[in-house]
Amino acid sequence: MKIKDIREMTAPERETLLVDLKKEKFNLAIQAKTGQLEKTARVRQVRRDIAKIMTVMTETDAAATVEE
Repeated sequence: MKIKDIREMTAPERETLLVDLKKEKFNLAIQAKTGQLEKTARVRQVRRDIAKIMTVMTETDAAATVEE
């Protein structure tokens, strides 16, 4: 997922995507522990997507604070 796409989303869309990614991260961790995980690179990708969303959310919160 590209940062540009995340910035174009609305705040509720970002929050929904963040919740979905956190659930996926949890499921991937369970699969990794039980030896069922086939695509190990997906764990890293999900972690980075979560970080991108959190960064954009922090940026928008900071921008809103400065405007007030």
